[in-house]
Amino acid sequence: MDAWRLPPGEIEAESFRRIEAEAGRHGWAPAAWQVVRRMIHTTADFDYISQTRIHPRALEAGITALRQGRPVITDTRMLAAGISTGRLGRLGVTVRCLMDDPEVARAAAARGLTRAAVAMERALPEAAGGIVAIGNAPTALLRLLELLEGGAPPPALIVGLPVGFVNAAEAKEALSRTDYPHITALGRKGGSAVAASVVNALALLALEERAP
Repeated sequence: MDAWRLPPGEIEAESFRRIEAEAGRHGWAPAAWQVVRRMIHTTADFDYISQTRIHPRALEAGITALRQGRPVITDTRMLAAGISTGRLGRLGVTVRCLMDDPEVARAAAARGLTRAAVAMERALPEAAGGIVAIGNAPTALLRLLELLEGGAPPPALIVGLPVGFVNAAEAKEALSRTDYPHITALGRKGGSAVAASVVNALALLALEERAP
């Protein structure tokens, strides 16, 4: 019962060892597994092995965007807080969330939309070529897909992991059917912490590629 005395780094390493042992033969390629494994590490939920969907161009697109210092746009402050700013800082990447913008609140109330949907509209020009990470609001993801269908410049990668009982599964299913580079998980599960874990995994991969 002395495991709680382990140093923080060893606790994480032991967590990953246990995930590897329990996951067994999972079928994910090494880089993709680094993403899925962090999703499991964040949630203790092995369903992400079968429910996660990673577009064939997603990892390359996300890593390239980070290495180029493109911004990460989030749908909530909670998601932004869960992203490792230390790693992103080394890549020259900033994280932006417009949910608290007073203009977003006024426009949402006037139009009868959620703040998340309007915030996505306002942030999309900045997000072109960057990463959009959605972990809470299905309306943000659905509005993003509408805007892209209308010809808006796309982000390099969409991390679409809204959680909940209303439109979350539907929004992620819609994303999974597109050819935009994306990382998502089918069904109702998701959340800001899971979306943040994906961005953190991509940042680690990007830093590995930068290493001499």
